Amino acid sequence: MQQDCPGVADLMLLMTASLEKTARMMDQENAGRFLEEILSAKRIYLVGAGRSGLVARAFAQRLMHLGFESYVIGETITPAFGPEDVLVAFSGSGETRSVVDACETAREIRGKICLITSTPDSHIGHMADCIVELGNIHLKDADIPSDFEIRQLTGQYRSVSGSFAPLGTLFETAALVFSDAIVSALMEVRHCTADDLRNRLANVQ
Repeated sequence: MQQDCPGVADLMLLMTASLEKTARMMDQENAGRFLEEILSAKRIYLVGAGRSGLVARAFAQRLMHLGFESYVIGETITPAFGPEDVLVAFSGSGETRSVVDACETAREIRGKICLITSTPDSHIGHMADCIVELGNIHLKDADIPSDFEIRQLTGQYRSVSGSFAPLGTLFETAALVFSDAIVSALMEVRHCTADDLRNRLANVQ
């Protein structure tokens, strides 16, 4: 190992400190509103691209375990979105084309849009009914394409932050921790137990 390379434990502690800072800076009122939107929704739809999409899928799974009717945009079994439904978008930049498209459709149908992001002043941010800001990257670069697939093919990223937690890692990690905290809050509100969740876990795999 290189002499000047920080230890893995040290990097983990740096990331933990960043998460703590993000949690303390988060607007608690907006987080509470997000919780209310989830509780009042008829159905909950999740959307995200790349690693943010994985966080969205994980959240959708946990919502299902809690007894909510949740779906991931793009899946073959996802039903039509309606005006009583909520679309939760995970996007650090708030500009990812595929996620923007989904939000624009939800807006046309007059459903609710909740955005989990690092960039509230963004295309999706201007459409959203509820925004939870996690961190603050505010990176704008007109030369970087908004289409996620194009960025992946060309190696262009919106949230490069150096060797420490590069390529949006801190946002995605914060988004995952935030969504798990929401799940814990929902368990308290709905008086769910671990056994309630266990009974909804997949048993045919």
